[in-house]
Amino acid sequence: MTAPGISVVICVYTEDRWEDILAAVDSVRAQSHPALETLLVVDHNAALLDRLAHEYKEPGPEGTVRVLANAGPRGLSAGRNTGVAASRGEVIAFLDDDAVAERDWLRRFAEGYADPRVLAVGGRTEPVWASGRRPAWFPEEFDWVVGCTYRGLPPGRVRVRNVLGGNASFRRTAFDAAGGFATGIGRDGDRRPLGCEETELCIRLTRARPDAVLLIDDRAVIHHRVPEARERFAYFRTRAYAEGLSKALVARSVGAAKGLESERRYTTRVLPAGIARGLRDALLARPGGAGRAGAIVAGVLTAAGGYVVGSVRARRGGARFAVPPVEVGG
Repeated sequence: MTAPGISVVICVYTEDRWEDILAAVDSVRAQSHPALETLLVVDHNAALLDRLAHEYKEPGPEGTVRVLANAGPRGLSAGRNTGVAASRGEVIAFLDDDAVAERDWLRRFAEGYADPRVLAVGGRTEPVWASGRRPAWFPEEFDWVVGCTYRGLPPGRVRVRNVLGGNASFRRTAFDAAGGFATGIGRDGDRRPLGCEETELCIRLTRARPDAVLLIDDRAVIHHRVPEARERFAYFRTRAYAEGLSKALVARSVGAAKGLESERRYTTRVLPAGIARGLRDALLARPGGAGRAGAIVAGVLTAAGGYVVGSVRARRGGARFAVPPVEVGG
């Protein structure tokens, strides 16, 4: 079977990440499975749009880079939908603007699509801490707080409910079946760090296509930069609270049973084991053990609080989002 052509979409919004954006594009250009194209979608920032258009005005030998303006409302979901609509590949991959992909990233994605039932393939995201090392108190079970693969996900190439958005790919037909990313759920620049738009899409996809297979392959690796501000406990709490708000929106869209299916296992099995490890480490006088146990408890309680607030807002009609159709086909 011929390997699929893959378009890579990188959504960008600030010139503060200029060097990160260039590094992300360079990592796509260095892939062992060459990308068909790289699309930089700029989120309502005219200065960044002009600067990137000038930077990539000439096609490079390693593949075409196209610079586009977000054609929808401000935010990550609309940016991704713009990229999907403009892309030409059979598969559309998404890479964070502050991450770099390992050389075989796209090759691992392509291998997953050898099975025609597979409609999405995600990978493993490793944190690159600005301070040079993981904070002693920061539990691996909560690496999703900084956009990375967290402890508790199964290893290898495995079937999952949903892929994680900063390191993910979808077959083009997935968007024909389910529509695009929901606006009003995901991030909007530097405002409150909401998320879960890829979770909602994946659940909607498997409802539209019950035969669909979604995979994570932990050999498809990217390295995601974690700035110092996100190494602090204040950000940890803010992101956990925002996750609760986001989960409430997902539950509103697809129902609590499916929307919280994976989260129930995570909170009843993965997190208690993490607390036990932290307390054990504290008893053995290992650095950060008590802090990690406490952070897990705080994270759960904060996310639960966000979920309650988000659910109340949803019932009162204060939380709104939309699922746009996406005209695919470039």
